[in-house]
Amino acid sequence: MFWAVMLVCFLVNIFGAKYLDLINKACIYWTSGSVLIILITLLSMAPTKRSGAYVFAHYDASASGWPSGWAFFVGLLQAAYTLTGYGMVAAMCEEVQEPEREVPKAMVISVVAAGVTGVIFLVPILFVLPDVPVLLAVASGQPLGLLFKLVTGSAAGGFGLLFLILGVLFFAGVGALTASSRCTYAFARDGAIPGSRVWSRVDKRFDFPLWGLVLSTVIDCLLGLIYFGSTAAFNSFTGVATICLGTSYGIPILISLLRGRRMVKNSSFSLGRFGFAINCLTIVWLLLAAVLFCMPVSLPVQPATMNYASVVFAGFACISVGWYFVRGRKSFTGPPVPKDLDPSEIVKGRPLDPETSHASVPDTKERMKTG
Repeated sequence: MFWAVMLVCFLVNIFGAKYLDLINKACIYWTSGSVLIILITLLSMAPTKRSGAYVFAHYDASASGWPSGWAFFVGLLQAAYTLTGYGMVAAMCEEVQEPEREVPKAMVISVVAAGVTGVIFLVPILFVLPDVPVLLAVASGQPLGLLFKLVTGSAAGGFGLLFLILGVLFFAGVGALTASSRCTYAFARDGAIPGSRVWSRVDKRFDFPLWGLVLSTVIDCLLGLIYFGSTAAFNSFTGVATICLGTSYGIPILISLLRGRRMVKNSSFSLGRFGFAINCLTIVWLLLAAVLFCMPVSLPVQPATMNYASVVFAGFACISVGWYFVRGRKSFTGPPVPKDLDPSEIVKGRPLDPETSHASVPDTKERMKTG
């Protein structure tokens, strides 16, 4: 089933590439509508409801085995998963008009929208929450379907609501594959992965990096096989994805802070006077999140429930550093920057002169084709 879903997302990204913007808009309406339908259905059909004191004041971390304070932070993991791929949108800059403003705006709005819809979705569920031990006993570890069934009183009603969630996941799969393929293309164009010449090709028929999409899909399908051998190993890979992406976000932000944020002085999308504080808070959060994603979700820890994300992260870090010394330090020159200007002095709308820069900047579409 996982491979079937991957195949559908793969085909949508190929033959529906020109409709991706429409698909994204449909996702917004589907998600918003699903949240409202689930909210109304659960609150109207629940045989009993929890009190407001239980929803907003009750806290019980005994099932995790962790002390209450640390269990709260470990519980942040689920929210941190939703922050996994926003930065990957930057790899799609060449397909967006005015990317210097629209891309960061999309990142910020996505976080805000996810936070608002998440609260609206979770609060009604807490009001109709069945006995927690019953939900924790679900063999698959995914109790939402059982929750819908118990609250609506029928399997059909439960599946109807679950179908809405599956639709959201489908849209997420299409979007995630789009972002990962463009990120693969961007890395390959800079020679950051083996076989870069193949993965950075832009297909003339479809006008997007087809082989980057193929590589992303194949890797995803192979990662799915890990689940058959060890759920702990599979969870470690999903956890390390967030750690790796968080690290990739944190390093540029930290460098910008150390340079006094000069490089973003004239940015089109500015954080203004709050930029320094937001950047510092971001670094602190990423450091905390990296530790949290290495923690087992419950105690006592068994080999099957251990979190091996730290091991996988160390392995990928060694591979990345090794590849840098093998090729990166020799071939990667960075983006073209005028020799007679400090990068912080570049303002929007000032073209780069090929004679005074390290390299000329071709047209966006042509740049994608030539890599």
